[in-house]
Amino acid sequence: MNSLRQAVRTYASRRANRNGLALTPVPGLRMMCVEAPSGYLHSVYRPLICLILQGAKRLIVGKEERTFTAGQSAIVSADMPVAGRIVQASRSEPYLAIAVELEMASLRELSAHMDSPRPPRPSEMITLFAEDTEAALLDCISRLMRLLDRPEATPLLHPGIMRELHFWLLSGPHGTALRSLADPDSHASRLAAAIAIIRAEYRSRVSVERLAAEAGMSLSSFHKHFKHMTSLTPGQYQQRLRLIEARRLMFDEGSSASNAAFEVGYESVSQFTREYGRLFQMPPKRDALRVLRPAEVSGRGAAASQRARA
Repeated sequence: MNSLRQAVRTYASRRANRNGLALTPVPGLRMMCVEAPSGYLHSVYRPLICLILQGAKRLIVGKEERTFTAGQSAIVSADMPVAGRIVQASRSEPYLAIAVELEMASLRELSAHMDSPRPPRPSEMITLFAEDTEAALLDCISRLMRLLDRPEATPLLHPGIMRELHFWLLSGPHGTALRSLADPDSHASRLAAAIAIIRAEYRSRVSVERLAAEAGMSLSSFHKHFKHMTSLTPGQYQQRLRLIEARRLMFDEGSSASNAAFEVGYESVSQFTREYGRLFQMPPKRDALRVLRPAEVSGRGAAASQRARA
């Protein structure tokens, strides 16, 4: 694991954004390097496995909350809004993690060829769970990392490595929950079809009747199972997507609060401000200034220093 830790730190330290997240050209592979504990970062995860290599992180997914430490893997089994906070990190020993998005096609194909126990009833289904990282999983992740140095090999080797990774996950302690996600007749899989619509059309009004029909459920059943899996109503889920995207537009693209609100589908800036404050604990303009002002101050300081040297 030491070599993987060093590889992640080297790659992420050069390419990470202000939150410590580094994307890669290898499909579905990303990593994180953070040098200090942080406040909660809100995002929306697709199904994935995240290996904690160093430090610790606390995740809130739906009604579930737990802390993951080095040597553990966090598995998110559905498209879920997630609040994550780094709780153990330092400059000498930063929080390091590497994540791989799961592929539903691979899960379904492999599940069809493996013994499949009865999927759990909806009341037993979970969307966040932990397991100790096994050597087989670690080996798959290490080989995915090596593709970063051999981009020409990615189209040839990536499919096989991902297939093996999914096999080990399905063979592990949480294989039953992952099989349920892959089962097209399961509640999790049927809800995933509705969630895909919300994610694709989150800027627009999406009727609950359409979502329930996509999931093949009655309205009452759809509301019940959606709330059970995500801890949110469909409307709240869409609202969360809008607010997270609006925050990204303000932080990463410099949009004003009002422009970000309209861009993500809000018709009222005052409504956007109220809902933003409830989720992020401060108004959008103040939140943006809190994040962007240090960079501006640093830039002015650098400019002043250059003028003084001149």
